[in-house]
Amino acid sequence: MKLLRLIVPLLFAVLAGCAGTAPKQNLSDADSKQPGYPSRYVAAVTSRTVDLTHPARDVWDRIRRGFAIPNLNTPLSQQWTEYYASHPEAMQRMAERAGKYLYYVTDEINQRGMPTELALLPFVESAYNPKALSRSQASGLWQFVPATGTHYNLKQDWWRDERRDPIASTNAALDYLSNLFEMQGDWYLALASYNWGEGSVQRAMAKNAAAGLPTDYLSLSMPEETRNYVPKLQAIKNIIADPAKYAVVLPPVGNQPYFATVQKNQDMDVEVAARLAEMPVDEFKALNPSFNRPLIRGEHASSLILPADRVAIFNANIDAYKGQLSSWKVYSARRGESYAAIAKRFGVTEATLRQVNEIPYKQKSAVAQNLLVPGAGGVQVASLDMSAGAERAEIKPAVAQSQTRLASVKPNAVKPNVRQHKVRNGDTLFSLARQYSTSVDALRALNNLKGNNLKVGSTLRVPGTDVRG
Repeated sequence: MKLLRLIVPLLFAVLAGCAGTAPKQNLSDADSKQPGYPSRYVAAVTSRTVDLTHPARDVWDRIRRGFAIPNLNTPLSQQWTEYYASHPEAMQRMAERAGKYLYYVTDEINQRGMPTELALLPFVESAYNPKALSRSQASGLWQFVPATGTHYNLKQDWWRDERRDPIASTNAALDYLSNLFEMQGDWYLALASYNWGEGSVQRAMAKNAAAGLPTDYLSLSMPEETRNYVPKLQAIKNIIADPAKYAVVLPPVGNQPYFATVQKNQDMDVEVAARLAEMPVDEFKALNPSFNRPLIRGEHASSLILPADRVAIFNANIDAYKGQLSSWKVYSARRGESYAAIAKRFGVTEATLRQVNEIPYKQKSAVAQNLLVPGAGGVQVASLDMSAGAERAEIKPAVAQSQTRLASVKPNAVKPNVRQHKVRNGDTLFSLARQYSTSVDALRALNNLKGNNLKVGSTLRVPGTDVRG
């Protein structure tokens, strides 16, 4: 009896210890079949080392605080972490591009209560380039293929492709990811489905189930791209979680919106819109990459994306301007019409008409289609230098060296200049690029810099006129 009284408490202690230990997930190693690798891996619970008693310092901090997908600690994840860490400049360029979109993406994710790792997914998908286009014709930050884009109401036509729209595509991607998680009940499987297709993942699970094998993410047989997909995301997450550990300098991304939208219901040239916002055309196009043509159709009621500090300027300028906003005409061609006859009717060359509308020369007559035709007159818009009073800038369609130039801008009042900045303690190329509304590549090129190191006290040349320093 004495022995029994000793054994029973000991048995209860052992059982209590087992109950307090999290069960290991039954995840097999599909990352590598090389000899010497263990046959099982455990997805560790995400660690939270941030101080949640204080407000987030910036968007990067917000992302770290919202990590909720278990860490995938496999050799393949480690391999990709080492790969990205060995290319810090590429990481920094991607992070710099992401800076325009991260606040919006993270805010949408927070509002939906989704894991903030998803804000890092465009690093894997597109390197945070909204103009990225894959061999399979996947496009935009979130790399939607045409069929999936159509399913999630992303308009794709001659005028625009909303797969490249940062706002529309983000909302569609989060809808899709939410649906995938609801379907699969597991973020690894949901992410694999986003890359490979939910049907393909379900067939792989059914095949394993029929063979009596586990159906978790790591147990499935997947294409190489999909097998690397979640490990790549985990690698980006590892670096963002502790950039100093990997010698990566993240550009500052403030905890406030980078951009806002304005909606217009009238035809407007892309270049005119940029001039009214008093911003370089290239920067306007970078925020509005969904527009395929130099004309934004009013009937589409499209939202223009502008830097937040440009919205009031745009609205003031367009309210003060009473003239035409477009130098282009839209002609609805009838089936069988000759392109030569259409060009003659509008007083342009057939070569210009074809080039503007991307019409191959083997196509002799029109189908039922819209055609963009250069107008005869120019469009007058206020100069970027609003303090110059009556100074004007003219925008006219033109053709130069047999190449159609969709719009030739002649700013009379504003001329490019170069300013100087004396490097102070704490300055980085990324902070200076943000301060002076330029890019790191532009600063490097103008100052013949090969790396990111700056010498305190040295003088940098800064391009552009819309500086804030």
